Amino acid sequence: MFKIRPHHLICMQAYIGKGYSDEFVENMDFIVDSLRKNSSQTIQIIDFNDDICSKCPNNIDGYKCSSNDKVLSIDKKVIKFLELETKEYSYNLLLEKLKTKFNEKEFKKICSCCEWYKNGICEAIFRGKGYI
Repeated sequence: MFKIRPHHLICMQAYIGKGYSDEFVENMDFIVDSLRKNSSQTIQIIDFNDDICSKCPNNIDGYKCSSNDKVLSIDKKVIKFLELETKEYSYNLLLEKLKTKFNEKEFKKICSCCEWYKNGICEAIFRGKGYI
């Protein structure tokens, strides 16, 4: 079972094999590929560094991010938006919530402070998938 931060639910939908480092990309590839191949898996939503963060160069002591205030702010927005708690969920359920609720307004509201949002990749991918 993967442990996932709330905002990574959105990030994983726009992931295209780019990241902070080769080690990060390899880890992200593994997690995203695993969930895409078997979306019936159970994942645990957590409010600190998760399995994706484990290989991130911004990871501090395995528990927080070098931009922790920003990341926590985005996590809180996702928790409120998707009405989540820090507990276990079927990944399918979370995908369904995201697909039915996510739109351009929420995308901007949740993600606009993220460095990945600013490069435009996520927006193009979400448009192509019909999320926004």
